[in-house]
Amino acid sequence: MSRETDPNMNPVAYHMEPLRGLDGLSLRTQKAPRPGPHQVLVRVRAASLNRRDIMLMEGTYPVAARPGVVPLSDGIGEVVAVGAGVTRAALGDRVMGTYFVDWVDGPQTQRSSSEQYGANHDGWLATYIVLEENSVTHVPAHLTDAEAAALLCAGLVAWAGLTKPAPIRAGDTVLTVGTGPVGLFAVQYAKLLGARVLSITSSAEKAERLRKLGADEVVDRTETPDWDDAVLEHTGGAGVQRVVEAVGRPTLSKSLAATAYNGMVSLIGAFPAGTAAPAGDPLGGKYVGLQRLAVGSRTDLEAMNRAIAAHGMRPVIDRAYRFEEAREAYRYFAEDDPFGKVVLTLP
Repeated sequence: MSRETDPNMNPVAYHMEPLRGLDGLSLRTQKAPRPGPHQVLVRVRAASLNRRDIMLMEGTYPVAARPGVVPLSDGIGEVVAVGAGVTRAALGDRVMGTYFVDWVDGPQTQRSSSEQYGANHDGWLATYIVLEENSVTHVPAHLTDAEAAALLCAGLVAWAGLTKPAPIRAGDTVLTVGTGPVGLFAVQYAKLLGARVLSITSSAEKAERLRKLGADEVVDRTETPDWDDAVLEHTGGAGVQRVVEAVGRPTLSKSLAATAYNGMVSLIGAFPAGTAAPAGDPLGGKYVGLQRLAVGSRTDLEAMNRAIAAHGMRPVIDRAYRFEEAREAYRYFAEDDPFGKVVLTLP
């Protein structure tokens, strides 16, 4: 039923103390973990960073980080032991976990949204992680470990932004705002689902990379500050059926202005704790829907992975670091301008 951890390996894990920046990230010996009933032990092969990981470190994420928690919600690894009663995974399976510990399907609750890997449950920045069985999800076989580790947070919230409450239809026009990982995933998924894609970016270099990724039209906001008007021009004045708004409040009003009648804006990401809500009517009197998304359930994740596998899609990786370079990876992610995911790999 189980296999012991590698006796030649000294398990280690990074632990985070919030509000201390990179000084609060320390590498420590990890007590050899064992899975309990309905738990799975995974040997980590790769993990990736998200904006929420920086917010957790800064203390601005809506869910507080537990002092000493092992960070990161996104990772991939091999099942090396299973606890009693486990049926969702077997030894040798290549798996990822969910973002929320026990949100399997259906409406999200406040309780389920507060239990997260890498926040108040130990995450993936370690040689081993123990997952609850209900968190275990198998990954598309064609992806490398680094690519699979890049999927969860940014990939799943972009997927939800295009498929909830109802999926976009072939022939719809989708607008993506922002060129972080969420925006890049949104371009790829929208094309996969048969949509026309308009993208907003901030440089000619990024515009060219977005076109290569599949965007049909790209507007450089530095050259066209009134980019909402440009979107309306590209759509014959009608606007777009769906917006994946990955920047937030600074661009929300323009995204709403670019949305078609009865269209939908999917507002992505957690706002820093303590920020004030915008005054007045954020919809400007328009008949459009505005939804704010929190990643997705296990069922959403499995649907996303099926689509990725069916189309052979690969996520965009900006840079990969070795496990022992975690501090450098954090610094690069937070201070530079990566185009795609920042990944950490383990031997």
